[in-house]
Amino acid sequence: MQTKEDILDAVYQIILHRKNHPTEQSYVASLYAKGLDKVLGKIGEEATEVAVAGKGGDPEQVVCEAADLIFHLLVLLGHYELPPERVYAELRRRFGTSGLQEKASRSK
Repeated sequence: MQTKEDILDAVYQIILHRKNHPTEQSYVASLYAKGLDKVLGKIGEEATEVAVAGKGGDPEQVVCEAADLIFHLLVLLGHYELPPERVYAELRRRFGTSGLQEKASRSK
């Protein structure tokens, strides 16, 4: 069985493969071909859909939309060749710190 990190890493590796070996049938390749603005637009679209699903109160819809958002975030990480481990490391760094304190430390 895969852990949370394993599945995200596995999806990320597929995203990188499709980025580096594009085919006409690849959704990921089509996003990269349309450029960074398209990837960013999809993230905004999916974030809005997560919010709408959250407001709608259907937990299954929230899960589906959250998965779409996470997928598109992985596509963005792939654009910059940033492995998910970088995000995990940042979350570990922040763990145990007040969100208000952490945010204040970034503005200095």
